[in-house]
Amino acid sequence: MHLIQGLRLEMSASVASRKEFWFRLNQNKLTPVGAFLIVLILVVCLITPLLPLIDPDETDLAVRLETPFNAKHWLGTDELGRDLLSRLLWGTRVSLAVGFAATFAAALIGSTIGLVSGYFGGRIDSLLMRLIDTIWAFPYLLLALAIVAAFGPGLLNALMAIAIVNIPFFARTVRGTTITLTNREFVMAARTSGAGHLDILFRELLPNVLPVIVVTISTTAGWMILETAGLSFLGLGAQPPTADLGSMLGEGRKVLFTAPHVSTIPGVLILILVISLNLFGDGIRDILDPRLRGGAIRSPKAFTEVEHVEPVNQSADSEGSRLQIKNLEVNLQNQQKNHPLVRKVDLLLKPGECLGLVGESGSGKSITSLSICLLAPSPPMAISNGSVQLDGAEVFEFNLNKLQDIRGNRIAYVFQDPQTTFNPVLSIGTQIGLSLKRHQDLTEKQIRDESMNLLNQVQLPTQSRILESFPHELSGGMLQRVSIAIALANKPDVLVADEPTTALDVTIQAEILKLLDQLRKEMGLALIFITHDLGVVSKLSDQIAVMYAGQVVETGETDLILNQPKHPYTKALLQCTPVLGSGENIAGGIPGLPPQPGLLPEGCSFSPRCPESLDLCSKKEPNLVQYPERNCRCFLLESVHA
Repeated sequence: MHLIQGLRLEMSASVASRKEFWFRLNQNKLTPVGAFLIVLILVVCLITPLLPLIDPDETDLAVRLETPFNAKHWLGTDELGRDLLSRLLWGTRVSLAVGFAATFAAALIGSTIGLVSGYFGGRIDSLLMRLIDTIWAFPYLLLALAIVAAFGPGLLNALMAIAIVNIPFFARTVRGTTITLTNREFVMAARTSGAGHLDILFRELLPNVLPVIVVTISTTAGWMILETAGLSFLGLGAQPPTADLGSMLGEGRKVLFTAPHVSTIPGVLILILVISLNLFGDGIRDILDPRLRGGAIRSPKAFTEVEHVEPVNQSADSEGSRLQIKNLEVNLQNQQKNHPLVRKVDLLLKPGECLGLVGESGSGKSITSLSICLLAPSPPMAISNGSVQLDGAEVFEFNLNKLQDIRGNRIAYVFQDPQTTFNPVLSIGTQIGLSLKRHQDLTEKQIRDESMNLLNQVQLPTQSRILESFPHELSGGMLQRVSIAIALANKPDVLVADEPTTALDVTIQAEILKLLDQLRKEMGLALIFITHDLGVVSKLSDQIAVMYAGQVVETGETDLILNQPKHPYTKALLQCTPVLGSGENIAGGIPGLPPQPGLLPEGCSFSPRCPESLDLCSKKEPNLVQYPERNCRCFLLESVHA
């Protein structure tokens, strides 16, 4: 029974994989056209020996230069009376064979050189790359002509020449990718485990470099077929009576004005062949790029697409609020299906208040915060419903100019990894200045003075040196302080801090938390602090909202939630938080994993992991119910208050 179930799962996974393959291939509308033409040409070439064709080398001067569409010669004849259709089909076979053989030879040799050079580095890298540079120093076509001239005309020599001149392209491309992978953790782990050089090259590096090689082959095959045709056009490739597309084009040049069809027909086929290969190569690139599986960001917009804005009725609780999020829903479009990432999120934030947004990774915290300013990448994401009001104004109804006016001005962000936040080629002072220039009319001296004040505000010493420094010259803690300084540059009303202390050591974490708490009290900031650590948020937040599977499952005052949690997920998070000096065993984590988007269980999303789950929990999804002290999404609490 288990074997049958396993086979069914494998079959369903295989079907899903095939559907995904065709979906991603069809993302580029021209790719199926290129694929169809390539397959059609290949099939015709394969069955050419079986077709009732005239001998391509048979001459008949009595019917020379006949025009196309006659009874015996469908595409006409050349100046020697040879059938153009027969020569075209047999010549295409030769051109494809030589072009593809040259492509794979260049890919094999060039990729091997790139792998070895990028992995070993040092003298081996210098020696191999100087050899590649020597080849690349010559114009590739002139070098190909010189090679053929040295060894003599012929298809084999043309193949060798085309392969040699394209080796540097593969070598350089693969070497660059290999260098970026050589110092990655999985390669270092293989070295530590005692793996040899060959094992690392072929087991660790090659599978990661292979997509790059395949994409390079698919995008250069057409060009190499064109190069082969060029050599034959000059009389250095296929020799009479053997025909290929290039030699047919060269022969037709002599009678271009009297019989243009002789050169036009092979020329058009070369054009179709090269364009089809390039279109198909683009599709192969899309298929092999793993980032496109989650929804291809082909034309990212400057704001998140909003499908529907839900009107908000002001209540007594929302009076005087700085930021109100109501019924927010965000979907991920993947393979023409909408998968919910954020579901019916309601949050309220008042001036000077800190809201701690907590939950496991993947619970929807960051997407919720990015959606406030319509910063979630679109496509593949879209806001299907909801409302975000800033001081009573509907943010989702702002045009792009209005959004850009509030981004970094009224609503500012501090992101998790400061190393990826900054432009590596601009100094710190330049990047702070850009933020000030966008929203304030200041002179250069005023910008520098204000930048110094901001760095002093976040307690960074030697401000003048830091302004002249580049991001790589500062530590992680200093960069995070600079991030906060830039976020505070235009005195925002709302500050969103997305796990700003995750990558920092304990002492720096404490300083950053103290700094944020001090600044929000001094400036009246409304602060959203996103974290998965309840211990951290306890020192800073006035309110806590716990998120799971894109939903808020419990909200309330910080002390109440931490000391008297009601939702089983909140309890489980607290049990995973170490308490120094308690002497109690700390649980290793919550059993199971959070559900993936699009694979939400029926009923309560937490029920498969919940130790207190009821029968009702797996059948019906609970609503977020407002109680005297908190809001909670759980049937257990409903039964107590019933």
